[in-house]
Amino acid sequence: MTDTLVIGGGVIGLMTAYHLAREGRRIVLVEKSDTGREASWAGGGIVSPLYPWRYSSPVQALARWSAGFYGEFCAQLELETGIDPEHQVTGLYWLDMEDEDQALTWARREGCELQSLLADRVRARIEGLGRQYHHALYMPGVANVRNPRLLQSLRAALQANPLVELREQAEAQELLVRSGRIAGVRVAGEILNCDVVVLAAGAWSSGLMPPLEAGGLPVEPVKGQMILYRCAPDFLPSMILAGRRYAIPRRDGHVLVGSTLEHLGFDKSPSQEALQSLRKTAEELLPALADAPVAGHWAGLRPGSPEGIPFIGEVPGVEGLWLNCGHYRNGLVMAPASCRLLVDLMLGRAPIVDPAPYSPAGRLGELASIRRGRGA
Repeated sequence: MTDTLVIGGGVIGLMTAYHLAREGRRIVLVEKSDTGREASWAGGGIVSPLYPWRYSSPVQALARWSAGFYGEFCAQLELETGIDPEHQVTGLYWLDMEDEDQALTWARREGCELQSLLADRVRARIEGLGRQYHHALYMPGVANVRNPRLLQSLRAALQANPLVELREQAEAQELLVRSGRIAGVRVAGEILNCDVVVLAAGAWSSGLMPPLEAGGLPVEPVKGQMILYRCAPDFLPSMILAGRRYAIPRRDGHVLVGSTLEHLGFDKSPSQEALQSLRKTAEELLPALADAPVAGHWAGLRPGSPEGIPFIGEVPGVEGLWLNCGHYRNGLVMAPASCRLLVDLMLGRAPIVDPAPYSPAGRLGELASIRRGRGA
């Protein structure tokens, strides 16, 4: 029997396992395909919500703690594994924002450096910026990580830890509950006995939840598509964002452009319509991308949840079942804080942030009450 079984090999599952193992827990992590190949791999890697001032305080609290953690953590992972997650502070420009006053008010309240600039000043740094933009907000401290390499580094760190067993191509099919507590998990036809399960399966989490009085887990797949351009290393020095689309530079010159929001169930096949839409956006942001080769086009499934607030904590009525899922567009952004909070709760330590806004006990009951009220 293992101490803890973690379901899900994305950034949330991998980082949860990493922190639990460092606390001496024996971990088995199961992943239905290969670790780090779903939403965490498909995203952009910006270490900030796209528009932080528009999010609720629970999302902001996790994002802020994580942003301060990432640089040192990525450096530690590189020392442990030799794989560089490529954490880099490039800053982020928001172009022609309609709610600039709200953003500046938020920045003053939170103590964040946010500058209001004319677009000509942006073009002094980003020469290829589209001519249609007139104004910008700039936050110099925003970083990004190369998420596929972060995932590779986390996987390598877990493989090197004798307390961790990774089982890939091993789909969790059913949670086994006896007398109100977790007894094990059926994985690829085999029963794995355990006392504790962490459900961190992203968009697939709700399908594994046992029946609850409070109703089901409201986490659903939301498709996002991205394209990658091959450019010179100095082509784009900073991240830029306009109209819910963004361009992110990598150290080797690749530029990532995304992304779409599509409610199409578990279909994650790339489409020509999305490709054309993303290329149009890319060429509006940076007209020179019209002549750059497209190095890749893919799709992933975000774990959508109400208000984008994740579920973190023990499930009411099922002792030993813990959730860390439902991060929607900000899984990588909130991962360090989400996983640290979960471990704090599991070990009975003082939590890094107030756990109440993420508590499955409170949120599932509240959402069930809302559903009953609408049906009345």
